[in-house]
Amino acid sequence: MRTDSSPGTLPAREHLPAGDAGTPVLDVVIPVYNEEKDLQPCVRRLHEHLTRTFPYAFRITIADNASTDTTPLVAARLETEIPEVTNFRLEQKGRGRALRTVWSASDAPVLAYMDVDLSTDLNALLPLVAPLISGHSDLAIGSRLARTSRVVRGPKREFISRTYNLILRGSLQARFSDAQCGFKAIRRDVAQVLLPLVEDTGWFFDTEMLVLAERAGLRIHEVPVDWVDDPDSTVHIVRTATDDLKGVWRIGRALATGSLPLDRLARPFGDDPRDRELTDVPTGLARQLVGFCVVGGLSTLFYLLLYSAFRQFGGAQTANAPALLVSAVANTAANRRLTFGVRGRGGAVRHQAQGLVVFGIGLALTSGSLAALSAATDSPAHSTELAVLIAANLAATVLRFLLFRAWVFPDRGESGPSTVAAAHTPAPPSYGPTAPYAPLPQRLVPHQPYREPHQTTRVRAGEAADGSWRDATMRLEPVRPHHTDQGDPR
Repeated sequence: MRTDSSPGTLPAREHLPAGDAGTPVLDVVIPVYNEEKDLQPCVRRLHEHLTRTFPYAFRITIADNASTDTTPLVAARLETEIPEVTNFRLEQKGRGRALRTVWSASDAPVLAYMDVDLSTDLNALLPLVAPLISGHSDLAIGSRLARTSRVVRGPKREFISRTYNLILRGSLQARFSDAQCGFKAIRRDVAQVLLPLVEDTGWFFDTEMLVLAERAGLRIHEVPVDWVDDPDSTVHIVRTATDDLKGVWRIGRALATGSLPLDRLARPFGDDPRDRELTDVPTGLARQLVGFCVVGGLSTLFYLLLYSAFRQFGGAQTANAPALLVSAVANTAANRRLTFGVRGRGGAVRHQAQGLVVFGIGLALTSGSLAALSAATDSPAHSTELAVLIAANLAATVLRFLLFRAWVFPDRGESGPSTVAAAHTPAPPSYGPTAPYAPLPQRLVPHQPYREPHQTTRVRAGEAADGSWRDATMRLEPVRPHHTDQGDPR
């Protein structure tokens, strides 16, 4: 369980409260640059789809980043003709810059974006934003690489996309499957804290945002999409790939040096069920044993590789000590997180210091075994040394587990229930314009009030008659229901 009791920057995950009809629940941003041909059919098709299928108030924002053709005129005409469309122009290029600017100024609790070519089938839009509205997830992405996705594109783009995602997995340990699909959404409360940490203003913006969110422990929901490649895409593949690789190097270096303040993205203690003390739930000795054995096996393999490498430059004792030291530090860190479930930075230094004491015991066992082997034979074979070390490490492993469980990572739940987790009561989220760590600009675009085409009844679900918040999980009553649509050809 997480041992630090910091309140966290982000609020606890909750279903978005039902708001006024004039405030959109969803703001879909379309970043464009010289898209005079595709902008109007894209916006009208998206507006028709949202009007017909999306049950809440919405807004479509055109983010024109320094277009030099007639795109600004098309965007202005669409803003005049469609009440739910707004237009904003930036004088500098960069998709990431456009998204950060518009998302930071938006008042909608769910923010999304999609490419103007609408390569992604719009039927995936509601599944994309639903987990954010319900409070289940923090970000959502469309994935063209999921098993059930249906994708039509050439072998060149397929190869580049899969290679890039393999690079992310190998270098940054990314677990999301598709970083480049232009179909993403984020909760506004998360965006307020996450966006100031994202440096890139171009195409790498998406990847950087996802890597930081994942490393901070935020939940990323993936939606399989149907996607058809746009043969007229203006993306410069070579330049974009080069910029992406530079971004991967920059983020990897920042993560390695610990220079990113990811603790700003922490949820309150107790929001994660693993933080809570639950009665009648065993602490899991069997699970800990399995986890410890897996970590121990990997650590032993790591130790043997280090020992074999160091053995090329010195004697057995000279190679044994540094190999065991490095593997012991890695073993303590892995067992801390994976075996005993300790999360957060609290007590990390103390745990490593106690792990070094355990390391000293293991060093004494292995060094004593090597000394005994040297006394028994003058020049033992390398395979014999490894066999003796494996036996000594097995003995040290049993003792290490006992010391870890009883001394380094004791089960604090046995001494009494956790008062921190029990005292945590989630408060209703606030979607005001104030950001906790970085001031956000005022709204840059005047919003046209939403005009309801149908008479609706709105209920603030989850709120008691006295105004108190009774239920942390609330239901959004549809603001704009479209139960039937005679114009729907389906």
